[in-house]
Amino acid sequence: MTDNCKLYIRARISRAKFCQILRLFALDLTASQIAVLINLNRNTVNRYLTLIRSLIANFCELQSPFSGEVECDESYFGSRHTKGKRGRLREKQTHRFRYLQT
Repeated sequence: MTDNCKLYIRARISRAKFCQILRLFALDLTASQIAVLINLNRNTVNRYLTLIRSLIANFCELQSPFSGEVECDESYFGSRHTKGKRGRLREKQTHRFRYLQT
């Protein structure tokens, strides 16, 4: 069986430990907690978690419907003055967001 996992190439830990890191990352544990459970150094775990997060970010960027620069705009519609009410979101105001791809 060939080992063609790109993350695991040049790894200095066993494949079993790497799979444990992936499982515990999926369970949303911190690097310190993972290091204690697997008996690895926290810096080693941090290195692999950073690599995993960067690959997830690259994958999400490729799957994103937006490309290039994205502009966000927000507006409030409704009455300007409401007696006794303060703040941006008053009862009769509607909050709208708009995303533009430029």
